[in-house]
Amino acid sequence: MITFVRIVRYCSNFTMETYYNIKFLQKIFLLILLPFIGESSYGQSDLSGHTAVDHIVATVGNEIILHSEVEMQYLSQMQMGFKNLSAEEARCIVMEDILFQKLLLSQAKKDSIEVSNDQVEGELDRRMRYFVSQIGSEQKLEEYYGKSIVEIKAEFRELVKSQILVQRMQAKTTEHVKATPSEVREFFEDIPKDSLPYINAEIEVSHIVKKSPISETERQRTIDKLEELKERIAKGEDFGVLAFMYSEDPLSAKENGELGFVERGTLVPEFEAAAFSLKEGEVSGIVETKFGYHIMRLIERRGELVNLRHILIAPKVSNEDLQKAKLFLDSIYQLIAIDSLTFSEAAEKFSDDEDTKLNGGVMVNMQTGTSKFEATHLDPLLSFTIDKMLVGQVSQPTLMNTADGKQAYRLIQLKSRTKPHVANLKDDYQRIQEVTLEVKQQKAIQVWIKKKRAKTYIHIKEEYSDCVFANDWTTP
Repeated sequence: MITFVRIVRYCSNFTMETYYNIKFLQKIFLLILLPFIGESSYGQSDLSGHTAVDHIVATVGNEIILHSEVEMQYLSQMQMGFKNLSAEEARCIVMEDILFQKLLLSQAKKDSIEVSNDQVEGELDRRMRYFVSQIGSEQKLEEYYGKSIVEIKAEFRELVKSQILVQRMQAKTTEHVKATPSEVREFFEDIPKDSLPYINAEIEVSHIVKKSPISETERQRTIDKLEELKERIAKGEDFGVLAFMYSEDPLSAKENGELGFVERGTLVPEFEAAAFSLKEGEVSGIVETKFGYHIMRLIERRGELVNLRHILIAPKVSNEDLQKAKLFLDSIYQLIAIDSLTFSEAAEKFSDDEDTKLNGGVMVNMQTGTSKFEATHLDPLLSFTIDKMLVGQVSQPTLMNTADGKQAYRLIQLKSRTKPHVANLKDDYQRIQEVTLEVKQQKAIQVWIKKKRAKTYIHIKEEYSDCVFANDWTTP
């Protein structure tokens, strides 16, 4: 019989993509909140009833689990679930989850699974774009976190690297597990009819994004302004004061342009190349990045770490430039309308959205890791636009806000729309297949855990001795 947990995961369409985005977001916002949690975290009683300070609560191979790590995940997940569970039961679930992640990480290192800096940087950029889109703009994320995007990325680089290792190790443990059509049908028929989940209305959407081109006049104005500032610095004016007055990086401007020490591999390539080529006290030439134009002065270098000041000035988009983007999409709309070009082809050739252009413009719901969206998962403007569209229809160019807070235009295509319904094999086969596969994978993982724990040192402190785990974590 299908368990309650499986039904819940089926309804929510939970994926590892969802899991790691939640973990990443938890770490961002809980690190903000932890200094204010006080008694509710580090001064909190542990499972044995004693007041706990931060300490090691478990060891898996060479990986340790801290009390604070368990508390951080417990506190954040209390906001999302754990209904009808005591605090002790909830912490036990969190502990077992972390034990599994640490075992995967330990084994990944034993197997010498490699993750390149480029892969980590790409994943960091992708997640930053997602969280910026959720909070509204890069500036809002920086203000909320109290650090620049560069500093946030530097802080979470090791976390993301570990998560990629864990993902790859878990994929390796289940790579040969498949779910056949007969297994999917058997799985579905084993669900009691009164327990079948109700699927809300869902849609699939594609888009073609066109950002406003920057005019040569505006580009030159920006460069001229930085050249003027360079001349003033050369004549003896203070770089930090000018950064405070003119830099358009709001976080570093408050610190007179200073970024603090950042390591190689955490900066955008053009900026990093210039920063690591400078001598102490030297001012760079004008450097162009996706954020705009910069000049920088190296304060200090310590091996692969640099501390510097910079001044950022971004070219401004005029209404005239914005209209050029709209007119360009108007022409693409006409080509699609007369079947000279498919929407997918147009997205690949012309879209400025790097995350979707190579998959036909199909938008991915980062909450589920799929292309399916409920209405509440869409931003209000997009939801309003598609509300009266027919499946297959393409919209006229519509205004949007990009992840960096700038305006752009996009074409939208409604690819599919489903009505609310009780789950069934005809409409939800892929979804049911995914859950069937997940159940088989979970069984394979349990076998893997049993095999690896026999060869891995695992020690759990007595404060968790009363936990009833799904797996036996005691080293044989």
